[in-house]
Amino acid sequence: MPATAAVDGRVSVALCTYNGAVFLEEQLASMLAQTVLPGEIVVSDDGSTDGTSAIVERFAAESSVPVRVLRNPSPLGVTKNFEGAIRATTGSLIVLSDQDDVWRPDRVERALAAFDARPELQMVCSDARLVGADGVSLGTTLFASLSIGPHERDGIRAGDAFGVLLRRNLVTGATAMLRREVFDAAVPFPAPWVHDEWLAIVAASRGPIELLDEPLVDYRQHGANQIGIVEPTLAYKVSRLMQPGRQRNRDIADRVAGLASWLDEAREPAPLADRSAVVAKAAFERFRADLAPARWRRILPVMLRAPRGEYQRYASQGALDIVRDLLQPA
Repeated sequence: MPATAAVDGRVSVALCTYNGAVFLEEQLASMLAQTVLPGEIVVSDDGSTDGTSAIVERFAAESSVPVRVLRNPSPLGVTKNFEGAIRATTGSLIVLSDQDDVWRPDRVERALAAFDARPELQMVCSDARLVGADGVSLGTTLFASLSIGPHERDGIRAGDAFGVLLRRNLVTGATAMLRREVFDAAVPFPAPWVHDEWLAIVAASRGPIELLDEPLVDYRQHGANQIGIVEPTLAYKVSRLMQPGRQRNRDIADRVAGLASWLDEAREPAPLADRSAVVAKAAFERFRADLAPARWRRILPVMLRAPRGEYQRYASQGALDIVRDLLQPA
């Protein structure tokens, strides 16, 4: 721990573990090496059978920061495990943490500075350096691997994060800090959504979010990630074009329909949400899911739909998804 590190009691860490003994100690050490320390760390274990529990117990006994340890009686999965971990925190600002990453020493400080500069912010997330199992850089960053374009950055900075994230999720929970009010509005997490994309769209419905271009986390890619990143090479993009995608479209339509229902029933205001866009996105994804198995029969409906601008507004890859819908096998 830095000799001069201050503690900010507003900040809670929600760390989820599952058979993470190989990398966990390095992550825990990076939390205590912060220039601004959190007020508490909540660790929720989802039924680990390796040495994870022993590492967490030793850390809790020795940590200068209060640590609370939760153990799920039966595995919940990553999304519900995070829901439980966040629920157990007490801070007004919550940092999400994976078990296998490493934080830059100023991760908490930089996110706090963004919140302090803009009290209206609901969530802050940063770029991350992609590293291998050995911690060595893979030569790229999270934002680069997600191919975040200038129009998406501009949309978020202009206050249209909801529209940007409705098109596709850009938020990785391992880099995020959010206000407790976002969590309170978001629970219970709906089953079809991953925790970070759900928290992000709820945050964006309430107020602005901010992307920090600094890589404040080493985001480890080791082949056993519960949620990882695939480098968007040309070969990968071509392979996606030729993979069956109709079930994916149905799943997206169901998730977005659930978002519309949440907006109708939300306990708290969601002033930046565009419900009409949510309904249109769900209908668009159902159109894609219902395209004919025979490729030649898709040509006319896709070509009639394309000029309406829905591929640009709602499809994750924009115009490239027109090609996908024409070529993908059923």
